[in-house]
Amino acid sequence: MTRKSIQTNGPVVSCDVCGRTLLRGEHADVFLHGGSRRMVCELCTARAAHEGWIREGLDDATVRARGDGRRRGSFLARLRSRRGDHAAPAEPLATPRHDPDVAAPEDDWGYDDEAAAPVPAPPPAAPAPELSAPRERRSVHAVPTNADLKMARALELFNASGHRRTVSGVARSLGAPYVTVRPSPTEGSVVTIVVAWELSWYRYEVDLADEAAGVRVAAQGAELDELDPADQVPNAAADDSGALHLAAQHA
Repeated sequence: MTRKSIQTNGPVVSCDVCGRTLLRGEHADVFLHGGSRRMVCELCTARAAHEGWIREGLDDATVRARGDGRRRGSFLARLRSRRGDHAAPAEPLATPRHDPDVAAPEDDWGYDDEAAAPVPAPPPAAPAPELSAPRERRSVHAVPTNADLKMARALELFNASGHRRTVSGVARSLGAPYVTVRPSPTEGSVVTIVVAWELSWYRYEVDLADEAAGVRVAAQGAELDELDPADQVPNAAADDSGALHLAAQHA
């Protein structure tokens, strides 16, 4: 009986990490290190990645991420994890917290509850106080208590106003008017001045408490009968320039 020698033509592959010769059918991964290709058995791939070896066909960042995720377990745990890769799809590796390019998952791997908490909005600014409208400035003067002083002050204000020219103009046509000056019986600060001719008359009012308001025309007419009897008793007169004077002062 002739004996036949059975020889295998497959190359002998040894692991560059543990030095073990790989068995028939066992797969070796190719890593790059020191500028050369390294053969690594399935049991030593995690160790090779931990030492910084780069798996051929993968970038450095992916290999390091996988190496960092498996660094915490023991050698036996890594071995079991490696064997389990062929039975079920690998779980996604935790993203390192310091990697700015990859968003961290919301689990126990580097998730910061305080950093993810919403930032409270700043309190609303207090509304600016509404500015009240400036009060109308009113020129207030002390009102004389004596009737003669009231009338004298009212005539001073009249002579400083433009109504003086009106009296002068009408007087050139109708002659000299008669003038009645008397304090208002109802308003203590108001003085009434009536300038009358036979065919025209004007009633002016002066508020001594608000001299800035000036002299105003309260009424005017064409018939003397329209005037009150008290307004038809003259106690002042007008000169050629239209200025008014009390009878005693004019005399």
